[in-house]
Amino acid sequence: MAFDKDAFLTALDSMTVLELNDLVKAIEEKFGVSAAAMAAPAAAGAGAGAAAAEEKTEFNVVLADAGANKVAVIKAVREITGLGLKEAKDLVDGAPKVVKEAAPKADAEAAVKKLTEAGAKAELK
Repeated sequence: MAFDKDAFLTALDSMTVLELNDLVKAIEEKFGVSAAAMAAPAAAGAGAGAAAAEEKTEFNVVLADAGANKVAVIKAVREITGLGLKEAKDLVDGAPKVVKEAAPKADAEAAVKKLTEAGAKAELK
């Protein structure tokens, strides 16, 4: 008897979540496998910790220190965040503070560069 894939998929489609859960458990027991997601393989030469860690895609830009030229730093913060003058000044005066949260890597690096050029100490987290 040949395996009928379409009939199998139709049967799966009509099952409840609990029935699907029981099916998965039965398959795990029968074949000695696990339905858990596997970690991506590590790059050649990378340590074991690198295998489990995913590449970070979002970064926080942190203003660590405003430096000597606060006016330039306030202008840079306003450009990066779109804040008003008072809000940007308060952020700069309250350093260390997060300037931008969950930014894509390119945007976050550009923001750090802009802050550094203005005389501040900034970092990605």
